[in-house]
Amino acid sequence: MTTSTRTGGQRLAFLDWTRGLAALIMLQGHVFHSFTAKELREDGPYVLSQFIGGITPAVFLFLTGVTLGFLMDSTSRKGLSPWQRTWAAARRSGYLLLLAFLFRLQMWSFSLGKSPWTDLFKVDILNCMGLGIIVLSPLAIFSTRDRIRFGVASGLFIAGAAPLVSLADWSWLHPFVRAWFVPDPNFFAFFPWAAFIAFGLAAGSLLRVVEPAAMGRMMEWWALFGLLLVVGARYFANLPWSIYPQSDFWVNSPALILIKTGVILIIAACAWLWTTYVNPGWSFLRQLGTTSLLVYWVHTELVYGSWFWRWKEALTVPQTLAAAAFIIVLMLGLSIARTGWKGGPSLAVLLRQRWISWREQPLPQAGD
Repeated sequence: MTTSTRTGGQRLAFLDWTRGLAALIMLQGHVFHSFTAKELREDGPYVLSQFIGGITPAVFLFLTGVTLGFLMDSTSRKGLSPWQRTWAAARRSGYLLLLAFLFRLQMWSFSLGKSPWTDLFKVDILNCMGLGIIVLSPLAIFSTRDRIRFGVASGLFIAGAAPLVSLADWSWLHPFVRAWFVPDPNFFAFFPWAAFIAFGLAAGSLLRVVEPAAMGRMMEWWALFGLLLVVGARYFANLPWSIYPQSDFWVNSPALILIKTGVILIIAACAWLWTTYVNPGWSFLRQLGTTSLLVYWVHTELVYGSWFWRWKEALTVPQTLAAAAFIIVLMLGLSIARTGWKGGPSLAVLLRQRWISWREQPLPQAGD
């Protein structure tokens, strides 16, 4: 490997595929969570759906870190000063935090009074992305190679500190502020969720320095290291003793963070193999991945809003599967309308062209 970069501003197909797979898992998980009848929620299909769905936010946060690594490398190659590089990275967080507030505002407004005003301050995944980028933006002062190890170190620190943050007394802090930092099963707090952004930052920096010819070998190492993370972290999590006085595996355990990171590395390696040798062209997963934010926003309103209130928590498993298939097809259609079909013009462009064509038609003359 050298310090040369390989991707420039182009998208890496396997990252879109990975993001699209996460979107697909998210769609089925949210549909099951919203529509499955209460008496069926202890059964295997629902439990499996929610268990698999737990990887989705980790993937999105990890890929946010990858994109952040690309941005830092790009500003470094442009010769910007350390302060300018840091500011460019931190500025990305402002966009995400604005989207986070607008998302909560839209969800609250469309609820027509059914949601409490406190929902406006719920810390969702977009909030975590924004805060994580702000905290990690000073890593832009380092070289791309140095950011690999500093990103890993930051991720380990965030994950490792999560149980200690949970043990501290935060009663003096307002709940709205506390939700941003303290691990909670109902929120995407900085601890431990931002660890995925840090690990993704390291991975993105690594992708920017690896030679194209070495990508296959690197993906082999990603898969192997991911497997070791899953097996090793699970082994240590099962030990009868711990360095922490108290920790919750599903809320603040560093082991769970490492297990999910390992799974992400394995998925990314498989995605690279698929998009490089099996299907390098268009696929519905890559399509979903290119518009994941739009899909996330719209499907959340449809699934958790009042649009299909009649079927909330009332469907059987086969009916829920049908509903999930409907939402997935609908979101795929929305994605294609946004970007166009296989490189073609988007729906907005087609409508604009049709409008311009209609405006430019000559008016009929008198007597015609």
